[in-house]
Amino acid sequence: QLQLVESGGGLVQPGGSLRLSCAVSGVNSHYYAIGWFRQAPGEEREGVSCISPSVDSINYADSVKDRFTISRDIAKNMAYLQMNSLNSEDTAVYYCAAGGTIQGQCVMTPSNYHAWGKGTLVTVSS
Repeated sequence: QLQLVESGGGLVQPGGSLRLSCAVSGVNSHYYAIGWFRQAPGEEREGVSCISPSVDSINYADSVKDRFTISRDIAKNMAYLQMNSLNSEDTAVYYCAAGGTIQGQCVMTPSNYHAWGKGTLVTVSS
């Protein structure tokens, strides 16, 4: 059974940066795509970014493209989300999740992910 634990959230000023980490444990964890999702108060959970097991498929939501960078270290069973140029609209609970791919491509559809962390809160405020 896969387990995922996020860390690295916190309070940051607009324009600042944070790096979120996701520790993945469990059998064959490296076979799964990793997705980052976020959920703001009163909003639905949305996909932020995803990365395939072989790191040859990476996708970003338009709202974070050119500001966020996803990566993973297979050997350490870790995934990361580097977030730069943060603004108030990035305030949310961020979740990492493990799931499958579709024809080798990662997707940012929550229903495609079957194992989830409990989330880490990111607050962007002055």
